[in-house]
Amino acid sequence: MPSGRVGCMSETPKSPWQDLETYVTIPRLVGLTLSHDGSTLIAAVQGPDAEKTAYTTSLWAVDPAGERRAVRRTRSVKGEAASAFLRDGSLVFTSKRDVPAVGEDKPKDSTNALWCLPSDGGEAYVLARRDGGYGSILTNADDDNVVLGVLMFDGAADDEADAAKREQRSKRKVSAILHDGYPVRYWDHDLGPEHPRLRLAPVEGDVVGDLTLGGPRDLTGDVGAALGDAALSRGGQTLVAEWKRSAAHGVTVSEVVRIDLATGERTVIAAEDGVEFGSPVVSDDGRLVAVVRSLDSTPTKAVDSKLWLVDLATGESRFVAEGWDRWGHPVAFSPDASTLYVVADEDGAAPVFAVDVATGGVRRLTEEGAHHNVLRSPDGSTLYALRSSYSNPGDIVAIDVDTATTRVLRSPVAYPELPGRVERVETTAADGTRVPGWLIVPDGTTDEAPAPLTLWVHGGPLGSWNAWSWRWCPWLLVARGQAVLLPDPALSTGYGLDYIQRGWGRWGAEPFTDIMALTDAVEARPDIRDDASVMMGGSFGGYMANWIATHTDRFKGIVSHASLWNLTAFGPSTDAAWYWSRELSPEMLEANSPHRFAGDIVTPMLVIHGDLDYRVPISEGLALWWSLNEKFDGDPAEFPHRFLYFPDENHWILTPQHAVVWYETVLGFADAVREGRLLERPAIL
Repeated sequence: MPSGRVGCMSETPKSPWQDLETYVTIPRLVGLTLSHDGSTLIAAVQGPDAEKTAYTTSLWAVDPAGERRAVRRTRSVKGEAASAFLRDGSLVFTSKRDVPAVGEDKPKDSTNALWCLPSDGGEAYVLARRDGGYGSILTNADDDNVVLGVLMFDGAADDEADAAKREQRSKRKVSAILHDGYPVRYWDHDLGPEHPRLRLAPVEGDVVGDLTLGGPRDLTGDVGAALGDAALSRGGQTLVAEWKRSAAHGVTVSEVVRIDLATGERTVIAAEDGVEFGSPVVSDDGRLVAVVRSLDSTPTKAVDSKLWLVDLATGESRFVAEGWDRWGHPVAFSPDASTLYVVADEDGAAPVFAVDVATGGVRRLTEEGAHHNVLRSPDGSTLYALRSSYSNPGDIVAIDVDTATTRVLRSPVAYPELPGRVERVETTAADGTRVPGWLIVPDGTTDEAPAPLTLWVHGGPLGSWNAWSWRWCPWLLVARGQAVLLPDPALSTGYGLDYIQRGWGRWGAEPFTDIMALTDAVEARPDIRDDASVMMGGSFGGYMANWIATHTDRFKGIVSHASLWNLTAFGPSTDAAWYWSRELSPEMLEANSPHRFAGDIVTPMLVIHGDLDYRVPISEGLALWWSLNEKFDGDPAEFPHRFLYFPDENHWILTPQHAVVWYETVLGFADAVREGRLLERPAIL
C-alpha cells in the first residue's frame, strides 16, 4: 500500500478545471447595472440551481470605488433577470420567484412580476405583475416613468385579452403557430404567436418600500415582430428602437425609429436601401443617436459596418470615424456628447475606445481583455465594464477616461488558478498575411515533455477568440495535459476589413489554409507534439471540422459540433436564410460545401448536435452522420465515428448536466483517438 494517510481526507482535491461536476458550479459574471447617481453597481451572477440542471441569476451590490466588498441583494430560488434603478435608488428587476395572490386573484403558471428592492434596504416586494411577465426595463434619472418590454399575443388589445388567449391555449394544450411571413424562428426559439411591445408606466408613491406601478400606456401597439432593442436617453426625453420590417423575397430590413413618449408616434431616423441599422445609443440630452450602419454583403463583397450619427434636432445624419477600419459597437456618449464610447474587436482583444464625435479621432482606453456591459458614470469620468480573456474568466473594472487606466473592483466571485499559460502566436500565410491566434500551454510542459495539441476553431465565422467563454472552455483540456490552439483565420474580426474579405465566399480556401499554417507553426515547437493532434470546432468551427476531415488526414480525431455539412441544404433551412443567401451563391456552394467530399473522410469523427438548434438545423448533423455511415466499408464493430445527440438542447449546450456530458464525451474521444482505440461509452450514456 502507498504510505501516508488513507481515506478520503488524504486525497488531493481536484481543481475545478479537472472536475467537470465542480466546473459547472463555478459562478460567473453575466451583467452590470449602474444607479443613476453612480453610487452603486449591481452585478448579475449566474450559478446552478439546487438540482444543478439549470442556471439562475442573483444580484450583488458592488462598490464603484472598489473599497467595500460586494454584498448579495437577492436570494430567490428561481433567480432574477433584467434590472434597472429608479431615480430614488430603488432597484427594479424581473423574477420568476413565487408571486403572492392578490385577493382571490391567484397567480397562474404564466404570471411573472416586476419586483422592487427599496433604496434603503429591506425585502423585495412586487411592484407589478401580469400573465406573460416583463422583459426589458428602461428607466431615467429625471422622472419616475419606466419603459417596459412585454410579450403579448398578436391581436390582443390589452392585458386582459392577452391573459385570456394565454389561458385558452394552455387549457387546450395548443402550441401551433400560424405564420404569414418570414422568419419563423430565431436561434433556439419559435417566433410568435407572442411578440414584444413597449409600454410606459409611472412609478407612484412617496414612501420608500411602498411604491406601485401606475396604469401603463402602450407605446408601440400590436406590431408583430417589428420591435428590436430599445434605448432611452438619461433624461428620459428620447426613446429609440431597432425596427424590423419585411421586404420582398423574405428579406428582413433593420431600421431605427424614434418613438414619441407622449403619443407613441414613430419616426424613422435611420433607413437606407441595402443597409441595416441597429444597436442605438442616445446622448444624455436626447439629441444625438449613434447606431451601427452595416452594408449588405454580396457573394463577393463582405459585410462592412461603420458608426453612424443622427442629429434629431437638425435631421442630419453622417458617419463618425468613417476611415477607422474596425467595427465599433456604441455603448455610451460622454455627458456633453462630444465623445462616443465604443467597443470593437482589436487583434485578439475587445478594448473600449473613445471616438471624437466632431473629428472622428479614435483613442484606445483599455489594453488587455474583451469588454462588455460598458456603463458610464453620471459625471462622465469613469466607465464600468465586465472584462474577460482566455487568461481571465471575468472581473469588474473601472476605466478612467482621461488617463486611460483601469482599476479592478471587488467582485462577488473569485476564480481558481488556471493550470497553464496563454501565449500570443502567429505565422505568415502564403500570401504574406499575418495569421494570429492564442496558444494555451499546460503547466509542466517542456521540450523534454511536450504536450499533445488540440486545434479549436471558433464559430461565427465573423468572430474572434478574444473573450472568455464558459461554453467553449479550453482550460478543461489544458488541465488534462493538452495544449490548445485558438486561431483567428481569415474571416475573423479585429484585423480589418481586408482580413475578412480574404475569406469571404471562400470558406474552404484562406480560412482553411490559415488554420493549417498556424497549426504547422505551433506543431514545429519543441514543446508541442506533432504526432497526436486533435481538431474540434462548433458552428462555423464545425463547418471547418468537416472541411478539414474531407481534406486532410493529419489529425487523430475531429469533433464537429453544430456543424454545417451540406451548404446547399443549410441555406434555406437556417433561421435567417435571407442573410446567408447573400454569400452562399451557387459558385460558393459548389466550391465550399464539405458534403461533396464525403468519401474522402478517413479520420474518426465525433458529431454533436442539439435538436433545438435553429441556426444550424439538426438536419445538417443527421446528414453528416448518414454520410459517415454510408461511406464506411469496414466491419460495423470497428466503426470509428460517434454521434452525441441532445434532444432538448440547441446551438449551444446550456444546461449544467449536459455540459458535463458534452465535455466528458469530447475528452474521452480525444483520449481514445490518441491511443488508437474506440471511445468507451460514458457511464451516463
